[in-house]
Amino acid sequence: MLGVKDGWEHLVSTPLWTGLLPADGSNWLPVTTGESGATVLRDTNMGRFAKLVTPEQAVELAGERDRLLWLEEAGVAVGGVLDWRSNDHGACLVTRAVTGTPADQLGADALWEVWPSIINLAKQLHGIDVSNCPFDRGLTTMMSLARKTVADDRVKTDFLPVELQQVAPRKILQHVEDQLMLRMQQESEQAVLCHGDLCLPNILVHNQTRQISGVIDVGRLGRADPYADIALLLANARETWPDAHTAHKADDAFADQYGITLDIQRRNFYLMLDPLTWAR
Repeated sequence: MLGVKDGWEHLVSTPLWTGLLPADGSNWLPVTTGESGATVLRDTNMGRFAKLVTPEQAVELAGERDRLLWLEEAGVAVGGVLDWRSNDHGACLVTRAVTGTPADQLGADALWEVWPSIINLAKQLHGIDVSNCPFDRGLTTMMSLARKTVADDRVKTDFLPVELQQVAPRKILQHVEDQLMLRMQQESEQAVLCHGDLCLPNILVHNQTRQISGVIDVGRLGRADPYADIALLLANARETWPDAHTAHKADDAFADQYGITLDIQRRNFYLMLDPLTWAR
């Protein structure tokens, strides 16, 4: 019988998990509830993670499974798919754990040490041939999601840049709409494979080598403008850098190594759009 500690024993009898979690000597402990509402558990005995969702979210989780398989085939280090289960109660994706520390748990000095490796990760992802990529996270897809989230009044406003958190989401959406034709043209010319949520918690760093050991949470992976990743990565890293000077230095280092001149307006566009696509 599988074991669940710390007050989570009720999981084994909850209908949602019936027949979904492997009962093979596992010792499942809670990790977090994902932004999508998924529940994530860690198996301390076998080095695995399980992500469980309701039936309504099963298609979305199956998409993450397929993205993991595709990305692993493309040569990117990810938590490989070990098991997939679905029934009337929901779905469960079991993956191999990626060793290492999430990059957001590093201090500023340690993050600066691995910053070149993180930039190389972005270049690696964006350099993968997308001609046969079956996954899309482009502006047509994301704008449809943003419009619905705003119309339903479900925007997670705390995901917005601080200076926009008191601005009505419909006004932010209008600013995005005003730039849409230009950004769609840029996307059509420069679309790459994007992680879709390339922020520090989703990048794992090997504790000894200080190299990137893998990426996680690839449910938004697909073809998109590279700035969909770049904007999120640079903005999220600013939460670790101790001051604006260091943040600008890191942005410049990214641009130099990646091989671009940072387009601030293009970056700001994606910093406005992305939060509108996360529903509470």
